[in-house]
Amino acid sequence: MSPPSPPIRLAFCITDLDPGGAERALVQIVTRLDRTRWEPVVYCLSPPGDLVAVLEAADIPVTCFGASGVRSIGVIRRLARALKQDRSQLLQTFLFHANLIGRLAARWAGVPHIVSGIRVAEKRANLHLRLDRMTNSLVAYNVCVSQAVADFSIERGGLSPEKTIVIPNGVDYEKFAHAQPVSLTEFGILSGSRVVVTVGRLDPQKGLTFLLQAFSELHAQHSDVHLLLVGEGSQREELQTLTSELGLNTHVHFAGWQADVPGILQSCDGQVLASLWEGMANVVLEGMAAGIPIVATAVEGVAEQIASGENGIVVEAGSASALVVGLNQLLEDSQGAQTMAARAQVIVKERFTWEKVAAQYDSLYAEMVGIPPFTERESGQ
Repeated sequence: MSPPSPPIRLAFCITDLDPGGAERALVQIVTRLDRTRWEPVVYCLSPPGDLVAVLEAADIPVTCFGASGVRSIGVIRRLARALKQDRSQLLQTFLFHANLIGRLAARWAGVPHIVSGIRVAEKRANLHLRLDRMTNSLVAYNVCVSQAVADFSIERGGLSPEKTIVIPNGVDYEKFAHAQPVSLTEFGILSGSRVVVTVGRLDPQKGLTFLLQAFSELHAQHSDVHLLLVGEGSQREELQTLTSELGLNTHVHFAGWQADVPGILQSCDGQVLASLWEGMANVVLEGMAAGIPIVATAVEGVAEQIASGENGIVVEAGSASALVVGLNQLLEDSQGAQTMAARAQVIVKERFTWEKVAAQYDSLYAEMVGIPPFTERESGQ
């Protein structure tokens, strides 16, 4: 019997490693790769973030270049040298700046295979779309997190359909399904109150001004309901001012960044995603895994997560009145809402666990470098 082949070096590049959707996804994928097949290394363009420690604890080498401006030509040169030195056979990039810089660096370093990750239908930056299109000849595949993002990348971004594939986001199912509820009193919410939560950056993309306007009307009908916003961002001051203007200070609560999102979700009566655009929202998968009812706007990825009326409620994006209708349905039919939440929990366990997502990446990488899929090798076929 011939000796086993040594693991193949895979490089991953991301803009930063602060906790965020794309950054957490990279960690989940990389740490689940089979080390008998793959030898992963991670490159971060920015200074070290909190997730570096998670990767290093899993014995995955991490290099952070500390670039204060990722447009610097210097970081391209440094990444190219590192890729050439470690003889990576494939580079997987995440997020726009890492996609662009990684492609150029990998080309200079002679990396045989380049895969880019597209995680959002970016509607604010046409320059991003143009630069993506101009450099996409260097890429073997663009991995989009939803079919809606793939369609947007082809139709608006001008990318090749043959090079555009879909691998969805995932969720740590056990972590969210079995989390212990926490007390929400530290956020100023009285015990026994009904609570709707939204989780994410405080950013115009998330549609939170529409949500606050909707909650103002909802509160007039359901005076016991509170809205909890979990997350930080550039729009916090504006949103707090709007909350005061609407007279909602006693029922809208800004929690900031929180470590125990699973416990918070388990403590709430429903979750709302009010976004104006997305890729595939991790927070929706987290709410599905937690088993709480969800109202979400009809943005990219949601149709692949929720069938409205079956396992959640989907409403028009950018409409406060549509959010009111959806939230009223959730609050006024608690039994129906719980039935939908139970169905959602089954769906996420069957289709969207990180184990299933990582296996799809494994299969893609295996096909590109010319080795058998894991199941075939394991069974000796």
